[in-house]
Amino acid sequence: MTENKLGITVTNHILMQQQRHGDATGVFTRLLNELIFAAKIISAEVNRAGLAGILGATGRSNVQDEIVRKLDEFAHDLLIERLCRSSHCAVLGSEEDADPIEIPRGYNKGNYVLLFDPLDGSSNIDANVSIGTIFSILRKESPGSDYQMSDLLQPGYKQVAAGYFLYGSSTMMVYTTGNGVSGFTLEPSVGEFLLSHPDITIPERGKIFSANMGYWDYWSQGLQDYFRHLRRTTPDKPVYSCRYIGSMVADFHRTLLYGGVFLYPKDTKDPKKPHGKLRLLYECNPLAMVAEQAGGAASTGEGQRILEIQPEELHQRVPIVIGSKLDVQEAEQFISGQRAQ
Repeated sequence: MTENKLGITVTNHILMQQQRHGDATGVFTRLLNELIFAAKIISAEVNRAGLAGILGATGRSNVQDEIVRKLDEFAHDLLIERLCRSSHCAVLGSEEDADPIEIPRGYNKGNYVLLFDPLDGSSNIDANVSIGTIFSILRKESPGSDYQMSDLLQPGYKQVAAGYFLYGSSTMMVYTTGNGVSGFTLEPSVGEFLLSHPDITIPERGKIFSANMGYWDYWSQGLQDYFRHLRRTTPDKPVYSCRYIGSMVADFHRTLLYGGVFLYPKDTKDPKKPHGKLRLLYECNPLAMVAEQAGGAASTGEGQRILEIQPEELHQRVPIVIGSKLDVQEAEQFISGQRAQ
């Protein structure tokens, strides 16, 4: 009998992944299920945000000096509550919090470190643009029950799982545990994520590039040459289309499915952000793991693999070029000056 892929729930899928590890205890599976439960609640709130009166800003800024949206705050608080109560985490890290989030006294601690961006693209919330929750899971490496900062500042290649939830026309979960990438779509009538995109593979080359072209005057000559190249037809490539949403999780999801390249490179516009805007631990590392597991690539644009960067601080920013392998390699050639227009 042909297997019905649409009948596989995300919990079934996680359990099948667990069976590959003979020493698995089920703790990791339960941790992922806590994330999934939280995402279902966030999805419901996103869908009814206008009616529930939780659109708009809170009136305060986060550690990144960005305006905090009401939905952002809701997602942040919900994830902390669920994950702290799970007994599976040693410490948490959120893009919205300046410091590590400790497990409160009285709660059991576990052996996992979970880093997350509660609502990526939240500046677009009021415009009803697709937004998402990005997560990264690491194993605690320090001995004892207390965490060390080194437990959070691990390079991306040490992630045991990574992925995101996308809240759009439908709600999707895309994740990897190091054995390929799978996508699940939330079926609202039964409240389950069902396998809809098995074994996601990003095309080796695409026809779309995604970047904020408003930063043109602040980019290097090599980067400008690269974009000029993309906008011209050559014997070996068509003109690339520019698609930029401004919500990284949405731009990346399109790139993952259709191929192409997403760039948020260095620029000279803001001296406070000489290395770009995006955070290594909360955005770049988890999406880089997904990209690589799908056959793509992710680098700083200067030949350094994102997953090999040793983090130095909790909110470290890095430039990123991510997407189809050949597109990323070509971008690196232009940025490094090995290739000119």
